[in-house]
Amino acid sequence: MAGAARPSGKVATRADLEALPENVVGEIIEGVLYTSPRPRPRHANIGGFLGADLKNSFQRGHGGPGGWWILIEPGIELPNSPEVVPDLAGWRRERLPELPEGALTIPPDWICEILSPTTRRHDQLVKRPFYARVGVPYLWFVDLDGRTLTASKLQEARWVEIGIFGPDDTIRVEPFDAVEISMADWWPAGD
Repeated sequence: MAGAARPSGKVATRADLEALPENVVGEIIEGVLYTSPRPRPRHANIGGFLGADLKNSFQRGHGGPGGWWILIEPGIELPNSPEVVPDLAGWRRERLPELPEGALTIPPDWICEILSPTTRRHDQLVKRPFYARVGVPYLWFVDLDGRTLTASKLQEARWVEIGIFGPDDTIRVEPFDAVEISMADWWPAGD
């Protein structure tokens, strides 16, 4: 996210989020308000492709095991962080049997952030350590410019790299290693 604001030590609140213009995405992580513009088309496109791949196999059970909720840009409420918005997140249904009517308050089992010029620094320096502190077991970074996927697993409160994959790879990577995913499908011709 492009900017952070903590005027005179004030802890950001939901009212600060509600005061933002509609074209701005806001998050409050550990009391700090972070803002950025809405995702650009390439960012949204990759998120849509990855979300579709995972939803079909892991949420709907088409060609895969099912057993997950996969959501694009869900708002999640966690302690001292009333609004965290990962690009994609997934919950195992054994931990979250039904989607709640209200806010999601359980940390996801998997998060994917799409790194773009406006989000890269925030995703890596703010969100990555935050996700470790709240116990998210798996974190993926999709790098738009590098056309790579970096997958990590949380072990003893530290991120351990599972692998780095390139734009033409067909992958089986935790926690979604039950199904092959073609990364080439994420990058439309001419992109």
